[in-house]
Amino acid sequence: MFMRSSTAALAALFFASTAPLAQAAEKPTDPQIAHIAYTADTIDIEAAKLAIKKSKNKEVVDFAKDMERDHEAVNKQALDLVKKLKVTPEDNDTSKALAKAAKEERAKLAKLKGADFDKAYIENEVAYHKQVNGALETLLIPSASNAELKSLLETGLKIFQGHEQHAEHVAGMLK
Repeated sequence: MFMRSSTAALAALFFASTAPLAQAAEKPTDPQIAHIAYTADTIDIEAAKLAIKKSKNKEVVDFAKDMERDHEAVNKQALDLVKKLKVTPEDNDTSKALAKAAKEERAKLAKLKGADFDKAYIENEVAYHKQVNGALETLLIPSASNAELKSLLETGLKIFQGHEQHAEHVAGMLK
């Protein structure tokens, strides 16, 4: 319950923070999208590092290592692309809201131990990937102007949909 409510709050923050952006500019710009995507990946890398450090459960640690590896790879591709395009990612309200909510969530997770930590981490991963995948599908990909950025986001979506399924599988194992 605790994780569901905090995840719902994270989702609400994300979508609430995109509302002013949508009203002001109709859609986020490519530099804003790049920053949002990079921030979302970085959040999951940080959560994975915490899980690797805290968990003693092999499935949870293996999952976290996959998250760290995959999200670092996507962020590297994103950084390479923005350098190639000579685009500077632009911080924005959505990125700030995501980072703030993630910091609060990591603080809550850091207080948990053992099976309580494992369950909370994996539930958060399921919810977080659902949220990010939804944002990719409904906001970020449709708003991207640059074809290479759009392609990278679409590739990321496929990877992250796999992450969501993997997290759901691990969650089922923990019950």
